[in-house]
This record gives sequence, C-alpha cells and structure tokens, in this order.
Amino acid sequence: MSFRARLLIGVFIALIAVVSYFMKTDVNPVTGEKQRVSLTVDQEIRLGLQSTPEMIKQFGGLHPDKKLRDYVEKTGRKLVQSTEASGSPYKFNFHLLADDQTVNAFALPGGQIFITNALFRRLKTEDQLAAVLAHEIGHVINRHSAERLAKLELTEGLIRATDIASGDPGMLSRFVGNIINMKYSREDEIESDSYGVKYLIQSGYDPEAMIDVMKILKEAAGGGNQPEFMSTHPAPDNRIEKIREAIKLYKK
Repeated sequence: MSFRARLLIGVFIALIAVVSYFMKTDVNPVTGEKQRVSLTVDQEIRLGLQSTPEMIKQFGGLHPDKKLRDYVEKTGRKLVQSTEASGSPYKFNFHLLADDQTVNAFALPGGQIFITNALFRRLKTEDQLAAVLAHEIGHVINRHSAERLAKLELTEGLIRATDIASGDPGMLSRFVGNIINMKYSREDEIESDSYGVKYLIQSGYDPEAMIDVMKILKEAAGGGNQPEFMSTHPAPDNRIEKIREAIKLYKK
C-alpha cells in the first residue's frame, strides 16, 4: 500500500476516533459538569458490583476482623451522609481487604471502595482513614473511571491511525499514548484530593489529615525517585501543595 493511501486511511480512522469521543458527552448528575464518558451511571454501578468479588479475591479476601471492617464502613458512611455523595445515584460500600503487603486504596465505578490492610494499619486516626476514603469518593463522584475509559478508547483509535499512516506499528505511538493517559490520571488524582478535602470539612473531619496521608504514602514508597511525568500519580510533595490550597479554599 502506498504512503498516500496509508495516510488517508490513517486520517479517516483518527477522525472517527475523535468524533466518537466527542459524542460521548454526558452531564455529571452531581457536579453538573459536562464530561466525555464511555459508561452510563447504571453501567458504572453494574460494573462496580460485578467486579467487586474479583477485587476482593485478588487482594486475599476481606479482612478477617469484622469490627475493623465495620469501622471502615461506618467512616465511609459518615462521609457519604454528610456530603453531596448522599444525593448521588451511586451505592457506596467500603471494603477493608486482607492484603498486608500492598499499600493501596482504590474505587471501582459506581461506588465500591477498597482499602488494603497494609495501608489501613499505617493510619493513626479516624481522620486519616476518612481522608483516604474521601479521596476515593471523589473519584466516583467525578466519574474518573468512565472518563478514563473514553480517553483510552480515543487514544487507541489515534494509535491505530498513526500505525497505519506510518506503516510501522512500533513503540513511539504507544509511548506517546501512554504519556497522554498518565497525564489525565495525575489530573484525576489532584481533583480527587480537592474533593476529598471538601468532604472532610463537610463531615467534621480534620482536612489536614489528607496531608498526613500523603506523608504516609511517601514513606511507604521508600523514597523512590521515579520522575513524576512518568508516573500515574503526582509526587506526594506536589499533592500536599495542592491540598493546602484546597484547605484554604473550602475553609472560607
């Protein structure tokens, strides 16, 4: 196939990917923001519920201590009931996982939120636990998973177009695509930190606990120096600066 033919096909595929992306516009039911998402709210909820058993299995099951599991659920429930999350269509549940090695917390689409015991046991106060859970609630409310899926579909379409146009399905287009989506992920983390601060204040928790959590995460990372632009998460020090700005904003 000639270069001109490949170029025309590549441009056509790229146009389809871009048009498809901009057609995936929906209004966030909580924030009112227009977003490009690949899932409806109902699909987010179903996907989260369907994926929960597998997530629990991957992290060694639920923590064996029911009192601790209930403590996590109670803390998360207080956050939901005290904030705009209570008026959202999402069905929030909070899960303490048994995994003692992986320092992590994450949210599935639709309101299923998880924290590993490896992170939980590093937390010193309920405010710090609330900070972790509030951050994850922020991901759900802002529909970051559905947004990310739409962006991934756009990126994959543009990568296919580049591969065809160049005749070389090599590493460069995939590298560029990965960097693009890492940037989006970092932005999502900053936004969720900000929402987390707002929810902490509205629920009567100390927003400074979010800074404590960043310091805990930095310590858990063991002082690794991976460049921020190559990471899906912003450097803790940069997040702390943004968190302080959010505290000033929402305490007014």
